[in-house]
Formats: sequence, C-alpha cells, structure tokens
Amino acid sequence: MMDANDSAPGISLAGMRAVVSAGAAGIGRSISEALIGAGARVAVFDVSPDAVAAMKAANPEVVASVTDVSDRPGVDAFFERALDAFGGLDVLVNNAGIAGPTARVEDIDPVEWETTIAINLTGQFHCARKAAPALKASPNGSIVNIASVAGRLGYANRTPYAASKWAIVGFTKSLAIEMGPDGVRVNAILPGIVEGPRMDGVIQARADATGATFDETRDDYMGKISLRRMVSMSDVANMALFLCSPAGRNISGQALSVCGNVESL
Repeated sequence: MMDANDSAPGISLAGMRAVVSAGAAGIGRSISEALIGAGARVAVFDVSPDAVAAMKAANPEVVASVTDVSDRPGVDAFFERALDAFGGLDVLVNNAGIAGPTARVEDIDPVEWETTIAINLTGQFHCARKAAPALKASPNGSIVNIASVAGRLGYANRTPYAASKWAIVGFTKSLAIEMGPDGVRVNAILPGIVEGPRMDGVIQARADATGATFDETRDDYMGKISLRRMVSMSDVANMALFLCSPAGRNISGQALSVCGNVESL
C-alpha cells in the first residue's frame, strides 16, 4: 500500500478513469492508490480474492473483481463491467505478472514456461485489446506496461521471466507506433529490485538454485545496483502516475527503468 507521503506532488488526474490489472496487491495496489489519490476513478482486478476484498475495504469506491489475466473471457467480462461503470477509459496499467520458475532451461517444466508467458505477456495483450477503442476516444489516453529490468538484461536461470519482459518492451514500442496517431501514449516501466515479500521469494529461489545463502544472494543483488539500494513500490507508482498524467503528454514508446541503475542480474 502506498504511503500518501510518498506520492508524487502536484499531479492531478481528476475526472480520469483507469484500469489496473493485478491492482489489489503489491506494486499494483500502490499504483491504484496513487491514481486514486490523484483523483482518478479506478477499476482493478486481481487473481486473489483476499487481495480484492482488502482493496475494496480500504477503497470502497473502486470497481473490483477477482479475475485471472490469462483468462480472456474473464478479462473481457471485467472490461465490459468497468467501461459500463465509467462510460469510457483514459488509463490502462498492465501490471499483472508472475516470477515464473528459477531453473536451467533444460530443467524448466514446459507448463511453467507457458504459464509465465500467458500471464506476463499474453495477459497484457488481453487488456490492451479491450482497452484500445476506449483509449482512442479519450483526450488523454495512456497505457503503462509494467516490464522489468530483466527486459533489458540477460537473466540466467530465469529465461521464461526475462523472455516475457523483453517481449513487453517490444509490445510497448510497437503499440506506441500503432496508437500514436490516435493520441494514445504507450510506455513501459522497468522496475528493478523492488523491496517486499515477492523479491524476498525471488532471492530465496535463486539462493536455493545456486547453493548460496539468502544473505549472500541478497548482497550479490545489491552489489550490482549503482545506488546500492532497492527501490520501493511507491517509486514505481510515482513513475506510472507521471506517465499517465498530462505532464507526460509527449512521452511515448519509452522503456523507463526505475531501478537505481541495475548493472546486471
């Protein structure tokens, strides 16, 4: 959850309407609450019923649904509900994603590969496909796709994740060209090492795969960041807020890292 004191000052999204995938927990919730704090009306979906219930309890005005981003009919139904409630759409934040397996390529279960691609990449297509007509009708249409620094760097033992994140950058740049003539901006955010339970799980999985300890693996990650620190969820949310606001009206087709400059993975 985003601390109001960490929100970007001076940005107003009053009157704007936004959809955030996986918007009820983690980075997605931080982005959702940043948008709400800036005055936007927000609809979120998430695969976790508990997360959706908690988000709705904290933000009763939110349109919320339990939906799996890889379930195309479910995504279609959610967008129909959101568009009916809002009468249009100005912002799509494609945030849903999973870490995928940590293993050498020959040891990866093909089902885990397919699941990672289905959620991380195809899920963004499902959302963009449904949002595009409404965004084209908006005077300030914007898509923010959440990728990763793994979308610009090699990432050994994490090939499904890295492949999906590189693909998101390609999807972003291509969609920016396609939708630009309609006034829709499309950008990607590449978060780095984001502090929180999810990153702790990634570090532990890598430690288990390499035989190192958790602390050794964490120190290895920190040593490859120029600023020698993780970023917060609010750092990512503030970038999303800027990109979808009028302040970012001439930024499109960009893959912007929020990472403290991760040098390698």
